[in-house]
Amino acid sequence: MELNKIILYRITHIENIPHILQYGITHKDSINKNPNYKNIGDLSLIDTRSKKKVNIDKGEFNPDNGDTITLGDFIPFYFGVKMPMLYVAQHGGNFVESATSPTDIIYLGCSVSKIISSKLNFYFSDGHATDMLTSFYDKSNINELVNIVDWEAVKSSYWGGDENLNIKRKKQAEFLVSGDLSPDFIVVFGCYNEIAKDKLISLGVASDKIKIIPRAYY
Repeated sequence: MELNKIILYRITHIENIPHILQYGITHKDSINKNPNYKNIGDLSLIDTRSKKKVNIDKGEFNPDNGDTITLGDFIPFYFGVKMPMLYVAQHGGNFVESATSPTDIIYLGCSVSKIISSKLNFYFSDGHATDMLTSFYDKSNINELVNIVDWEAVKSSYWGGDENLNIKRKKQAEFLVSGDLSPDFIVVFGCYNEIAKDKLISLGVASDKIKIIPRAYY
């Protein structure tokens, strides 16, 4: 894996696309936030993240080492597709308001190299952000990212069962961005089928930026 080829992924409801095309990917507290944002995530996890503080330990497992950040202050991305969060979004359960059809779930793919080149601050983790075993890293570790993230776990199609808890944790490694990302940061819109692609085009997404990836859904 090469750093300049890494794409970061975030899922959203297709009804949010018009606002995203105008304002980009916005933080929930941004002045440009979507007042009609359609949520597909776990409300309890969103609430937990808004208060959860983590230490930038850089893998040293020292609670007194490094800065402390609040997860809710950042926009989170994953390094891959077909995450456990997507399963819950599609099927409901936990504190998800209602199950969402895969046709209505869109992947927003952003270039990590473009974010690195911007003035935005960022951090990244080697696993699920709320897991106590996870370590966090800052900009100074960016050239080590390709070795810190477990790509085999990220791409793993099976993460169920108690025997795979660490695979599940590492699969959900995150990249956290400190501010809004303008529309030009989005290099690809991933969707489930032709129906979704046609709707994206009707909303104003350029067809050459759309990729149909049914394997990225449950």
